[in-house]
Amino acid sequence: MRVLLVEDDPIVADSLIRILRRSNYVVTHEANGRRADHLLTVQQYELVILDMGLPDMDGAEILRRLRHRDVKVPVLILTARDKVEDRVQGLDFGADDYLAKPFDLLELEARIRALLRRGQSASSATLQIGELCLDTVGHRATLNGEPLELSARELSVLEILMLRAGRVVSKELLSDQMSDLGEEMSINAIEVYVHRLRKKIEAGNVSIRTLRGLGYLMEKP
Repeated sequence: MRVLLVEDDPIVADSLIRILRRSNYVVTHEANGRRADHLLTVQQYELVILDMGLPDMDGAEILRRLRHRDVKVPVLILTARDKVEDRVQGLDFGADDYLAKPFDLLELEARIRALLRRGQSASSATLQIGELCLDTVGHRATLNGEPLELSARELSVLEILMLRAGRVVSKELLSDQMSDLGEEMSINAIEVYVHRLRKKIEAGNVSIRTLRGLGYLMEKP
């Protein structure tokens, strides 16, 4: 599960990152509002934990922009603003839950689990392009209805590409995403894994095109 934590207090952020990673969530942390808004336009997450008071762009504007793009990712607001009108505003902008600081860590973890369950029930855990299917929960891939033998790293690269099917994915983005998953991977290694995937999926009416100087594009021919 990929989580974007948008929090500019380093002490709070460090605590949350430890808690989330202990529960096996893949955490990307951003302290700047404008950079967080950019991340949400180029990457996909299963949950966003969003502080309201941020430099450059506040959380309310990030949330408004996110919902304007019709992105359905669950958003949990964490903020020191605990007035009723602040909570109403956050929920009206499209937040799924609201927790005022200071908060109890056990309650936070419970709310995160509830939001993730809600998000999973609202969307399919299966990605499909042509005859290629990927179960992102069970970590299994099939091609033409038959199991596809892939290593853990190949599965991770495949998921990143399938989530962005029809869009160009740079090698740098693939490397960064693998690092977020705890897999340090060089650009050269990315090229090797994409080459292996390309050969393994070519029989399923799916291609991974290399766009020189740009990256990779997964699509149906």
